[in-house]
Amino acid sequence: MQDTPVTDTASEPGFDLDAAEIRVLGVLIEKSFITPDAYPMSVNGIVTGCNQLTAREPVMSLSESEVQAAIDSLIGRRLVAKRDQPSARVAKYEHLVRLRHSLPPAEQAVLAMLMLRGAQTAGELRQRCERLHRFDDIAAVDAVLEHLAEKYPPLAAALPRAPGTKETRHVHLLGGQAAVDEMADSLQSGGGSSVGRGRVAELEDEIRRLREDFDALRREFDTFRQQFD
Repeated sequence: MQDTPVTDTASEPGFDLDAAEIRVLGVLIEKSFITPDAYPMSVNGIVTGCNQLTAREPVMSLSESEVQAAIDSLIGRRLVAKRDQPSARVAKYEHLVRLRHSLPPAEQAVLAMLMLRGAQTAGELRQRCERLHRFDDIAAVDAVLEHLAEKYPPLAAALPRAPGTKETRHVHLLGGQAAVDEMADSLQSGGGSSVGRGRVAELEDEIRRLREDFDALRREFDTFRQQFD
């Protein structure tokens, strides 16, 4: 995939989201894939998703009022909507990214992961998107990144390659140009440490998957054992 240079999108409508808005929108997209039974989401559910200690970079500690303010702002931007459900006792919310930007599931998954985990390589995205959307190979991820970069306005871009690294990292463009420039500068000045953090994150993901597999096997064993009790 040919690298798409980072361009100035700060003046484009919808591309000046703050950190809380980015985290809330990313969580709504992610949870629509992995917990469809609990979607749309309540404010409490969104707060929990925003403040997860795993699969989040950076880790945040948003209050309920901060999350509600981000939701209200995203509603104003037509990126989130309140879903009225007759049986619901609390307000529920859903994202409108699919409708607003005409994104199929694969592109939603990659965009959400960029919003929740920061700059990543295509290989990292393929691995981390597994619970949202399965990509057969890295070329499929590259195709999605290229399409996101070709949207108008673009939704993703490739960062300049950091010193000492062989792979290009990609970022979303929903936070404006200043946020992208800051991330690019950080990678350029600390490329080695960034790679180290990326490897740690990969190991954390692997541990989480192993735990989930173990829990699933334990539940299956308990079900099997109950047949003989």
